[in-house]
Amino acid sequence: MTLVTSLIAVVMAFLVFFVRIKASEKPTNAKKIILPPLFMSTGALMFIDPVFRVTRGELIEAVVLGLFFSLFLIKTSKFEVRGHDIYLKRSKAFIWILLGLIIIRLGLKTYLGRTIDYRQLSGMFYLLAFSMIVPWRIAMYVSYRKLAARLKPPVLT
Repeated sequence: MTLVTSLIAVVMAFLVFFVRIKASEKPTNAKKIILPPLFMSTGALMFIDPVFRVTRGELIEAVVLGLFFSLFLIKTSKFEVRGHDIYLKRSKAFIWILLGLIIIRLGLKTYLGRTIDYRQLSGMFYLLAFSMIVPWRIAMYVSYRKLAARLKPPVLT
């Protein structure tokens, strides 16, 4: 089971990388920034089933680690203006950060999987990912809004 879920995690990481490359080729907008965490939030429904629930300590560990990892994503997510549109800038560091995150995730999964049930571990990794993505997307949205405000022509009264 660990091998299958680890393989899925690696495939998802590469999918994120390719989606990010494609995103940098098209103008972005607020909807593209805000929607992914909203869609991901449906995953919290897993906690309806008690086997996925985590202890308070595990919750704190997952959220703190997610917030820490979000800092790296925030640092590598910048926007640029091309013409009259805003684009997500490609970052050479992003792929290395993504690879680092997947390696850390696999290492943690292997280590923690010895003592924590895999369903509970799934809940922890969901919380980690969600607490990483939400601050990252909030920072992206704030940055996007600042750039968008500078692009709008001043209103003359």
